[in-house]
Amino acid sequence: GASGVVGAVGVIVLRMVTNMKVDEIGVPIIDMSQPDKSKLILQIANACSTWGFFQLTSHGIPDELLQSFQTQMKVFFDLPIDIKKKLKRNECNARGFFDDELTKRRRDWKEALDCGVPGSRDWSCADDDDVNACLDGLNQFPSVEDAPYFRSVVVEYFEACAELSDRIAILMAQGLGVDTENSASSDDDLLQNLRKQHTSYLRMNYYPPCPLGKEDEKKEEDNPPPLGISPHRDAGFLTVLLQDDDCHSLQVEDRNSHGNENETKWVTVKPVPGALTINTGDMAMIWSNGKYQAPLHRVLTDASKKRYSAPFFYNPGYSAHISPLPHLTSDKKDVGQHMSCVYHPCVWGYFRAVRFAGDLTDLGVEIQTSDFLVHPKNDNDEDVTKKMKSNHLEKQA
Repeated sequence: GASGVVGAVGVIVLRMVTNMKVDEIGVPIIDMSQPDKSKLILQIANACSTWGFFQLTSHGIPDELLQSFQTQMKVFFDLPIDIKKKLKRNECNARGFFDDELTKRRRDWKEALDCGVPGSRDWSCADDDDVNACLDGLNQFPSVEDAPYFRSVVVEYFEACAELSDRIAILMAQGLGVDTENSASSDDDLLQNLRKQHTSYLRMNYYPPCPLGKEDEKKEEDNPPPLGISPHRDAGFLTVLLQDDDCHSLQVEDRNSHGNENETKWVTVKPVPGALTINTGDMAMIWSNGKYQAPLHRVLTDASKKRYSAPFFYNPGYSAHISPLPHLTSDKKDVGQHMSCVYHPCVWGYFRAVRFAGDLTDLGVEIQTSDFLVHPKNDNDEDVTKKMKSNHLEKQA
């Protein structure tokens, strides 16, 4: 309602002040190379606070690398299914191929391959070497015989995304008033953790054509088609998404809409050529004390088109304790509002492990940032929230 109107007005004012571009639905398009850094910081902070999404241009990752990476994704998913299934992930290893993931307890219509930063942090070590073991497991790549250039291109793209994510995280922090130049400031601790100990992973997605996709006019309203990915929020700090230019199926919740509050309004994000789509994750939402919003989003199926995408999830170190920034949780008044602490601290490794367990099998519920709220949002949620909160806070201690 009112908050949506305020958010929409905020975006309009920001566009006037900073000359920020937006796409046809209003999602910000931000030029990372713009000379005025103060405007860049303001644009990113506002985008994270309103949509939780923005498209980033002049991001520094060469077009040649983007194209090579997209080519190698297609090489992998074109491999025979028996070769891909030899790389299948399981309850003991979160990395590898899969075609049976659950999102919000519903099976997704896709194939995917996950790889992450090695436990040794050294890509030159053999993937199955014990030094590379970590909470998420070991990377599983196709052999050189099956995909000669796949691993080298994926590693190069992975490292480029990690470097870009660090630059974005610094700008997000500056938008919250963090002095990133002062090494003595504890507000910088999470940035240092992300830079030195991040446990990020890259997911390569392939969405085959679905006969019951959005173009099938005969589908019944009470029997909706399967989704490529069901509505969800990303768990980590931020996500760098490479979208498919040929098939626009990513949809984000329009938080600026002030229509029926009981209905989610979905809008399709159409990628700007050469741009990367950035979205705020759950850990940034906790760290910002709720100022930054992790957006609800989903992926539609398509009746006739193949679609590829690759989100890079920039995640903290497994042992990192994520809590609201101290200067955002004082009892002082700021712009007429009390900035009380919205979230309890969260241990990333615990949050990640429970979320992955829910991806593999239906646990009946999926861990969310709402489980860490200091105060539940409404009376109906209070008993459930208190029970879940107590359970998670005890287990991660």
